[in-house]
Amino acid sequence: MRHARYPSCLLVLLAACLGGPALFAAPAPPPIPGVPTPYEGDCVLHDFSFASGEVLPELRLHYTTVGTPVRDVDGVVQNAVLLLHGTSGDGQGFLREPFAGQLFRPGQLLDAARYFIVLPDAIGHGKSSRPSDGLHMRFPKYNYDDMVRAERQLVECLGIEHLRLVLGTSMGGMHTWVWGYTYPDAMDALMPLASLPVEIAGRNRMMRKMMIDAIESDPEWKKGEYKTQPRGLVSAIHVLLFMVSSPLEWQKEAPTRAQAEAFLDTQVERYRKTLDANDLLYQFDASRDYNPLPHLGEIRAPLYAVNSADDQVNPPELGILDEAIHRVRRGRYVLLPITGETRGHGTHSLPAIWGKYLAELLAASEPPGK
Repeated sequence: MRHARYPSCLLVLLAACLGGPALFAAPAPPPIPGVPTPYEGDCVLHDFSFASGEVLPELRLHYTTVGTPVRDVDGVVQNAVLLLHGTSGDGQGFLREPFAGQLFRPGQLLDAARYFIVLPDAIGHGKSSRPSDGLHMRFPKYNYDDMVRAERQLVECLGIEHLRLVLGTSMGGMHTWVWGYTYPDAMDALMPLASLPVEIAGRNRMMRKMMIDAIESDPEWKKGEYKTQPRGLVSAIHVLLFMVSSPLEWQKEAPTRAQAEAFLDTQVERYRKTLDANDLLYQFDASRDYNPLPHLGEIRAPLYAVNSADDQVNPPELGILDEAIHRVRRGRYVLLPITGETRGHGTHSLPAIWGKYLAELLAASEPPGK
């Protein structure tokens, strides 16, 4: 089905007539000056089967789009870009000045007048189907393969057969690796940011298990049937803050004891207001069997993997990407040095720092005849 900006009722009728997934779309407020009005919508996938063997009768995938699809004479979309968010985030997280303001405006690398930008909410995130909708711990135990397969079906739901670029941050970066070998002919270029193409192990998995244990060991969790968020969620947030923090930046933000404690309280409260304990359990456990390493030779599109030297989730001293990138036929590894501008793991959302590498990747992967 082609992407269209019609009233929901018409889209439901179209889906019913065509026998495809239901598709809904509606305008959303413009995020920042100079960026076209984004559109929000839902694609409903029926009887979605998970790797666990579980089936969800209706899987709702929420998405936001910016720009307009451009089709060739055969009706094939030529300008679609897929951007994939991190754990506990959503697609609209990209619609902020540091990201969209650096990429989507006229003349910028992902100029929304030139590209059709698709921002999905992954399974279990944002406005897509998730445990907190009501199923709680009865929600299917999804993994990254399920999430990527659903993203692929969403892209098809929007009438897109081929992508100019797949770019992801953190969890979205890991999804980008999976996209590369699962659908090797589906894109012209791949850019995973703040990620590693190996099994989640070592300190990374330990931190994730700490978060899971903090929630599940709390009697207030009640095996997922709590009425108010359990106190274990705050303990999990404490671990999350260590994962995403930047020592250099946080020292600048909070150079005294009083400022540090106030800063911590602010950060915890910000997360506490937006996170759900069951959703967080699923989100951080979804990486349990992620491991692209044996499949890296199957990736065909040019790939630039970009990490930051102050990323505590993917520390460069592990040396993993130094070796793994050689398995990617058209791969390149970029390690950003620590500067006053980097933000640890969060550097992935600052294209002002890594944008020049995106420019190189787009140039290197330009389809013939363009």
